[in-house]
Formats: sequence, structure tokens, C-alpha cells
Amino acid sequence: MDFRDQVKILSDRVIKLKDQILTEEATKNAFIMPLMQALGYDVFNPLEVVPEYVTDIGTKKGEKIDYAIFRDNVPTILIECKHWSKDLNLHEGQLLRYFHVSKARFGILTNGINYKFYSDLVEPNKMDEKPFLEFSIIDMKDNHIEELKKFHKSYYNAESIINTASELKYTSEIKQLIHKELNNPTPDFVKYFTRQVYTGMITSKVLELFNNLVKKSTQQYISDLITDRLKTALTKEDEANTENEKAKVEPEANESKIVTTEEEIESFLIIKSILRQKIDYKRVFYRDFQNCFSILLDDSIRKTICRLYFGNKKLIAFLDENKKEIRYELSSIDDIYNYSDMLFNAINNFDSSKLKVDTVNITEN
Repeated sequence: MDFRDQVKILSDRVIKLKDQILTEEATKNAFIMPLMQALGYDVFNPLEVVPEYVTDIGTKKGEKIDYAIFRDNVPTILIECKHWSKDLNLHEGQLLRYFHVSKARFGILTNGINYKFYSDLVEPNKMDEKPFLEFSIIDMKDNHIEELKKFHKSYYNAESIINTASELKYTSEIKQLIHKELNNPTPDFVKYFTRQVYTGMITSKVLELFNNLVKKSTQQYISDLITDRLKTALTKEDEANTENEKAKVEPEANESKIVTTEEEIESFLIIKSILRQKIDYKRVFYRDFQNCFSILLDDSIRKTICRLYFGNKKLIAFLDENKKEIRYELSSIDDIYNYSDMLFNAINNFDSSKLKVDTVNITEN
């Protein structure tokens, strides 16, 4: 079962059980601990997940936070929990105090339904006032699931998360502002558009008129945009169905023998996460061949970043200046993080004036 399916099952569980959960402790057991388990952490291992973690705050001794997730004997994530019916906005200060005296890089405030993720993006060792990631487990968007997956034990890389958290935070805030303006335009927002189309003097009556016009226009624009996208999606679906019908009549002997495994996809996501520290992650692609799994820059075989082999042994291979492979054995796909510098070097070495066609014999899908 992949991570997305686990989140969906937990979402259904929360919807079904929340009205029967009467205490904060029950919220932890029914909603929050299962999510930690879905993220790959052993909630019953006190060396990995410490409940009631003591964080002394100034003269206050014995102050406890609900959970601390440890890596390499150091707390990395603090989790403060509330009953599912509680408003999290009333409890942010409590997590801030704990975060300030801890070595943790991330703090999570949750009631088992809503989750707020914090770090110290603005000022080192001081938790930001606003979260960089916020979502409801019962209304998860695809991008929320992808961001949450970065905290999975298998993929966790603090620096990588920090590097993208700032952009994520401001993108979220801008989206909220756009939502507010579209539903209830402010005078400045209305004036901006009024000045573009109205040549007369802008009076209060004119603004009142254009307030409704701007709101109506933006709603119509969004509706038209959705309609266009639906038409495009339906067209693509029809084309895909046509292609599928054609494929059904092809001889079975022509069917591809290449199967992209979940382990290969997870490895690709790890490499993509590492490289996004240096380049736009959209430039990183993969191609699955019969004898290897290649990671490419700009979807070009001439820009092979590395190759992965998952047979009896797990191997990662880099090409030297003569296009000769240098292979390294992996005990698990998590070992890919140990080759971050070599991945960075690979993308730095690409120069269009020096590129050579890769002559190693591989069979493309």
C-alpha cells in the first residue's frame, strides 16, 4: 500500500470516528499516532518517538510536549496535540515556547484533523509565527500529500525541506489573499481594475458599481477557465481511449517487457528532492530501460545524471568524462542521500559544447 492510500484510509477513519472521540488522549491514539506510523515512525520505539517529551522552559521545569520524533539521538520534530474539536489558533504560543528551547527543526501543531507545520525560516532558533504548511487530513490536496511525504522516515531530509519551505509558505499566503479578494474584493483591488477600464472620475458610487462588476468578472473568468480545462481533459481522454483501442489489436509479442517498480519511483523522488536544492525540480526526468533506470536532466539521454540497477544488488552508477560507468553498491535506496555531492557534480558538468552521445547499449521503452 503506497503512502497516498494510507492517507486516504486515515482520512476516512477520521470522518467516521471523530464524533466518538471524546478526549485529547483518544485523539492521539485514533488519529495522530496512525499518521506517524504512516510516515514510517515506530510509535512504540522510545528511541524514535518519545511521548511526553520534557522541554524545560526557563524557570519552568518538567514542561512536556506530546511527542518528539528523534533521528540520530536528536529531536527533529516536535508535535503538540489537541482534541479534534479544538481551535488550533488558540494554542500556537505553547508550541512556540517548546520549539525555542529545543534542537528540533520542525514543529507540528495538530488536533488530528488540521495540521500546521512550523520552522524557523525568519529567525534562527525561533519558531515562525505562521506555518509553512497547513492542511486538513479530511480534505487533502495532491500537493499536500507530496509535501507531507517529505517527512516520511525514508525520505526525510531537513535541509531539502527547509529549502522549499519558504516558497511553500509564501505561496500559501498569496493563495489565501487571492481567495479573499475574489470572494470579497477590497477597495484597492477594485480601484486597480476600475482605473484600467473607466476613464471618468472614480467616485464612491462608481466604486460600488465596479465592486460588483469585478466580483462578477472574476467569477466568470474562473468558470470559463474550468470549462476550458474540462474540455481539454475530455479531449485528451478521448485521444487516450483511441490509443488504447489501437493498442488492444497489437500482437501481444509487441508488449513492453519493462515494468517501472515502486522502488524505482521512490529512488527517482529521492534524487529529485536532492537536486531541487540546486536546480528547478521540473528539469529532472527518468526513463526506464530493460537493463537500467536512468535519471536525466531536461529529459535528454545526453544528460544522464545517474543510472540505477535493482537486481540481485542495488547499484547507483555515474558516468565519467569518457562516458564510462562507475558503480557503487547501495544497501537500501536511502543510501542515495550519501551520493548527493556526486549528483550535484553530475548536473554541474553538463556543457552543451562538450556533450557526447552516450554510446552505452541500452534498450529504451
